[in-house]
Amino acid sequence: MSFIDLSLSQNNKAMEMESCVPPGFRFHPTEEELVGYYLKRKINALKIDLDVIIDLDLYKMEPWDIQARCNLGYDEQNEWYFFSHKDKKYPTGTRTNRATAAGFWKATGRDKAVLSKNRIIGMRKTLVFYKGRAPNGRKTDWIMHEYRFQTTEHAPPQASYLFHHLYITSFLTTLFEVMLRVLSISRPNIVFVKYK
Repeated sequence: MSFIDLSLSQNNKAMEMESCVPPGFRFHPTEEELVGYYLKRKINALKIDLDVIIDLDLYKMEPWDIQARCNLGYDEQNEWYFFSHKDKKYPTGTRTNRATAAGFWKATGRDKAVLSKNRIIGMRKTLVFYKGRAPNGRKTDWIMHEYRFQTTEHAPPQASYLFHHLYITSFLTTLFEVMLRVLSISRPNIVFVKYK
């Protein structure tokens, strides 16, 4: 092993010990990677190569508290990834508890299949956070994708661990609007219509 190899491995070990990521690190896995690698390894208690995803008790925290716990690196983020246990609403039931102290997560739309090589490996549920209590809650800009390991679309979930991808839509909407303005300035003959 050369001097360069040795110093690189020592630097890597130091970074692992500090539990931080190198400058410039970006974590943008595909849905297939989220379910097929990260969630599957977590369920099977296997080591994940880079320890960047933490376990949270999702329903004991508000979305604005989660962002501080899940930050990676040094840059400001607008999306976060974490694992959590599935919390049942009733001890003997199958319904999931999605309430927090300040509000609740409400499922929207149908669950979407996550595919790998044209086979279902998991399902994605989209949830929106509402402040207050149902049915009078106020919709917020917090959106979360909840991934579960599942091999067929109508089968029951196969594990108690879930993988979550949380983000704020107001940031994405603002970014989209800025991009539209730049495009309309650079190409004035293109007309964009904003849908609400």
